[in-house]
Amino acid sequence: MEKPYGSWKSPLTAELVTAASLKFEQIALDGNDIYWTESRPAEGGRSVIVRRTPDGRRTDLTPAPFNVRTRVHEYGGGAYTAVDGTLFFTNFADQHLYRQEPGGEPIAVHTEPGIRHADFSADRERHRLICVREDHNAAGQPVNTLVALATDGSAVQALVSGNDFYASPRVSPDGKRLAWLTWNHPNMPWDGTELWVGEIGADGALGRTELVAGSEHESIFQPEWSPAGMLHFISDRTGWWNLYRWADGDVVPLVRTEAEFGKPQWQFNMATYGFADGDRIICKYTKDGADQLASLDVPSGTLTPIPLPYTHFDQVRAAREFAAVIAGGAGEFSAMVRIDLATGKPEVLRRSVEQTIDRGLVSVARTVQFPTEGGLTAYGYFYQPANRAFTAPAGERPPLIVLSHGGPTGATSAVLHLGIQFWTSRGFAVLDVDYGGSTGYGRAYRERLNGNWGIVDVADCAAGARYLAAQGLVDGSRMAIKGGSAGGYTTLAALAFTDVFQAGVSYYGVSDLKALAEETHKFESRYLDGLVGPYPAAAELYHSRSPIHHTEKLACPVLFLQGLDDKVVLPNQAELMVSALEQKGIPVAYVAFEGEGHGFRKAANQQRALEAELSFYSRIFAFDPADPVPPLAITNL
Repeated sequence: MEKPYGSWKSPLTAELVTAASLKFEQIALDGNDIYWTESRPAEGGRSVIVRRTPDGRRTDLTPAPFNVRTRVHEYGGGAYTAVDGTLFFTNFADQHLYRQEPGGEPIAVHTEPGIRHADFSADRERHRLICVREDHNAAGQPVNTLVALATDGSAVQALVSGNDFYASPRVSPDGKRLAWLTWNHPNMPWDGTELWVGEIGADGALGRTELVAGSEHESIFQPEWSPAGMLHFISDRTGWWNLYRWADGDVVPLVRTEAEFGKPQWQFNMATYGFADGDRIICKYTKDGADQLASLDVPSGTLTPIPLPYTHFDQVRAAREFAAVIAGGAGEFSAMVRIDLATGKPEVLRRSVEQTIDRGLVSVARTVQFPTEGGLTAYGYFYQPANRAFTAPAGERPPLIVLSHGGPTGATSAVLHLGIQFWTSRGFAVLDVDYGGSTGYGRAYRERLNGNWGIVDVADCAAGARYLAAQGLVDGSRMAIKGGSAGGYTTLAALAFTDVFQAGVSYYGVSDLKALAEETHKFESRYLDGLVGPYPAAAELYHSRSPIHHTEKLACPVLFLQGLDDKVVLPNQAELMVSALEQKGIPVAYVAFEGEGHGFRKAANQQRALEAELSFYSRIFAFDPADPVPPLAITNL
């Protein structure tokens, strides 16, 4: 059937897209049992621990209303661990630590007000957990330390303090040593961290400590002890995050290649490798934006790719006979996958989308490289419209949505995602950009954004859109840009400082860099020192790059979507921008969500956001959506 782009009818409804999509998070192994957390929009975004036993049984372990999430660093991660069948987890509502025995109910064991915990490592010999503790009780920024918590709740012992941040405490297999990461403002963990090792004394305190690797300009990621007690870690000392081992006081490279074995440590307990045994590491690496899972033979240094139908891997864990990963690809939704290491055969344990999707509705990403400012090259994934039931009128080109990922130190991927297919199945083209500053392309590419946030990212997104329009793949007069958080800032900056786009959608985006520097949480409070410049010394730069101060340059419609409980980008960032555009007479819409923070987790709110976007585009780009959508109030239109 012939219908204009944008008005194609799709069975991928907003309700299906949001309610059907699970988000997999932390994986843990306990013997041969595999545990993971999954965030469930249909349950209000509740995060649940799931266990899969070797006999194939899958069991939800977290009873309602418990929600396994920590707010340390606000982005959390590392919210639970499993120790011989017993779970220890942080509950989101009260941030208390709970113990849950096999078959039992959760029991609160550490309930100090104003205290948060994350990134647990079991010290079995002393019946305690070593973790990151964040204390919000004092005035000013919270205080981060490494502590040991008695598993029965009877005692807390401080181990390491004095620096701004700590992560990845890991107890050696013999219980005699502790490894950890630490860093200080203004660094973020991908800028520079230090890896330390300390001896655990008879009283449980740390004795002699030693700096193993890292500096203000070397990023260390994921320290882990091998089964034989050898410390391994990832360092970007060569410009690429590669694997190393600490042996007899020396740092020994295990592999040297222009690929990324690490990733930006936005959350705790991230993992890109695990030990099958003392001589074999299962790891994932990223090259040119695509992931590969591989087996590393440590004695020979041989890295052997494992053939799998996936191009993206996360949370890599390994045991002697199997590996457990979150995996997905251009034609595969994200899934919890167990890989038999003897045969290389993958077994899907749980899919993020259980419904069968007509392949005639699926737009498969293709990698694009395009020229950008300074004679450089930027990267992205391009999705063409796809719906077997419809064609567009002759000569019509599709509207384009450019996606700008968050972070900005982060990356996108080509994993099949219903949130993108929602648009392509309706006749939109989508470009998902890995602008300069993204990870997966080496430290030099990552550092393109240093001092240039709001310039390089904007230029690359604009260059990608222009490139597709010049190729005749999209309608250059109907191009929108959207993003969340830092991607929302790039969106607003692109609208203010370029004339490439005709519409924009900001999900909890930054409009005022000065306000972000002054109001955001501790973890990111000095992030902008590297991205823009030290504040307040660089106050003029903050002003010149803030869209809120340049609304006179913004002349196209904008939709703002914002969680009212956001502690990372406060709601006033959206509200001040909305007010300014209303006064200027620019078409603007604002949808706020009670009970949502930095990212929407509830199915009803995710659905409302998608429908608001569709309504917004239909009115701006003048097409009739095939399905009725709730009315969206757009001021000045």
